[in-house]
Amino acid sequence: MTHLASESDFDFQQAGKEVLRIEREGLEQLDRYINDDFTQTCNLIYRCRGKVVVMGMGKSGHIGKKIAATFASTGTPAFFVHPAEASHGDLGMVAPDDVVIAISNSGESSEILALIPVLKRRHVTLICLSSRPDSSMGRAADIHLCVKVPQEACPLGLAPTTSTTATLVMGDALAVALLKARGFTQEDFALSHPGGALGRKLLLRVDDIMHCGNDMPHVGRDASLRDALLEITQKNMGMTVICDDSMRIEGIFTDGDLRRVFDMGINIQHASIESVMTPGGIRVRPGTLAVDALNLMQTRNITCVMVAENDRLLGVIHMHDMLRAGVV
Repeated sequence: MTHLASESDFDFQQAGKEVLRIEREGLEQLDRYINDDFTQTCNLIYRCRGKVVVMGMGKSGHIGKKIAATFASTGTPAFFVHPAEASHGDLGMVAPDDVVIAISNSGESSEILALIPVLKRRHVTLICLSSRPDSSMGRAADIHLCVKVPQEACPLGLAPTTSTTATLVMGDALAVALLKARGFTQEDFALSHPGGALGRKLLLRVDDIMHCGNDMPHVGRDASLRDALLEITQKNMGMTVICDDSMRIEGIFTDGDLRRVFDMGINIQHASIESVMTPGGIRVRPGTLAVDALNLMQTRNITCVMVAENDRLLGVIHMHDMLRAGVV
């Protein structure tokens, strides 16, 4: 029967710190297993023409899922297969060009051992992560990568704690070593994370969010100041671009320019936009990353930027577009 201690009788903080101490000491000893077996494992995965298939039962399975996910997001195609499901058809997911990483602390997982003869028959490379090189899985593996810890953080020595943490860290070591060997970049990472904040920042381009056609504020060079103000109001971007008949940019007119016009006492009804516009204007090329356009806007302290090719207006982007797209 479980005996409950009152709050005053038990030091939860001390118990938590003891777990951290044990697991930290376990990880400190893990570098002894970054050895030739680790190098061989990395080389096998690096040369793999198929995918990395990770397997594990129970807590090892949970760790295996994370390891497979880390591989997949850092340039090593990988997925997780549940060993029990593999015995009932999912083993068909594994091809001869694949590499299987089987995880078991004891190296005696019966569900994985049942699969090894079939994997051998298909000539699938098998890597085993366990604490015992002399285990059944260790002896059957093409490479055994030892992950052994002095003790579990569980005082009963039963619940996988330090051992699963160490296995997770070893998986990270493999994934990051391969990432570096492949020259994996931030943009490569973003390609597998298109829905994340990093993906939006690294993949989104100005073409994807710019206002174009009738949605972008622009008037002809012969327009009146009054016409320009109507365009600014209708398009609600705080500016308008002044273009010739071929959409070649002549200049811009912004809310700030309007204040200058008022200070100068210019008659809004009769003034032409050409006489009060700011020539030129800050622009970016199509295909520019949205985050680069954002940095330009922040550096120049502006809220809009034009997208142009050979001085011809293609679109306009406002800071609000960046906010809506999640670039900021």
